[in-house]
Amino acid sequence: MPHLNELSSSTPAQDVSAARSDGKMHLLLAASGSVATIKIPNIIRGLSQHPNLSIRLVLTSSAAHFLQGQADEQPSLAEIRKYPNVDAIYTDESEWVQPWTRGAPILHIELRRWADLLVIAPLSANTLAKMVHGITDSLLSSTILAWDTDGSVDGKKKKILVATAMNTAMYRNPVTQRNLKTLNDVMGGPDGWVEELQTISKGLACGDVGQGAMATWETIVAAIQDKLGLTANASGDGDEKDKGE
Repeated sequence: MPHLNELSSSTPAQDVSAARSDGKMHLLLAASGSVATIKIPNIIRGLSQHPNLSIRLVLTSSAAHFLQGQADEQPSLAEIRKYPNVDAIYTDESEWVQPWTRGAPILHIELRRWADLLVIAPLSANTLAKMVHGITDSLLSSTILAWDTDGSVDGKKKKILVATAMNTAMYRNPVTQRNLKTLNDVMGGPDGWVEELQTISKGLACGDVGQGAMATWETIVAAIQDKLGLTANASGDGDEKDKGE
C-alpha cells in the first residue's frame, strides 16, 4: 500500500503541495520501528477535538508492521485513514509512485514545506542513529535531513518533536547515549530545531523493566497542542493503559 489518499488523480507530492493553503494547522506525524507505534491511534484520537488540524502520517516500513489490524489496539492503516483529521498516510513506497521528471514535486520536500510541526513518535534507536548521522534511506529520514533547520529556506523556523522509544539495553548502550547527546546538544537546545520527549521507566512490551519506554500518548498530545497553539479542551478517547516501548 504505497499511500492512503483519496486524491488518486495526482501524485502524493502534488496532493501535499495543493494542501499547503487549506487554512489549517499542519501536523506531520511519523512513526519508526518500535512497538510504541501502536500508540499512534491514541495520539490521533487525542487530537480529534481540533477541527482546524490536518494530520498526515508517515510510517517507516518497520513501523507499518505494527498497524495491520492484528488487535483492537493495532488497527489497520485503512481504519486509521478514517480517523478525524487524518488526510493522508504515507509509507516509503509513496515517495516515487511515478518516475520523476524535471519540475515535478518531491514528496519529502513537499511534506517539509507543508508541515507546521514534525512529530516522530516513536523515534526508535535505529532511526535516531540515522537522524544524527544524516542517513536518508526512507521517506521519513529524507524528510528529517531536508528539514529547514533555521528557517532560511522556507521563511519560518519549525520544530521537530521526537519521542524516543527503545529496549532498556538499547537505551543504555553507550552508542545510543552518544547519539542522544548529539540529538540534544547539537540539534536541540534553545537555538536548535529538535526537542526530545524523553523516555520513561516501566515494564516494556518485550518483558524487560527499565528506562526506554516512550512518553505517554497523553504527554505527546499535550506537547503537540502546546507547539501548535491548540486549545486542550478535551482529553480524547485513547486507551488509558499505556503498554509498549
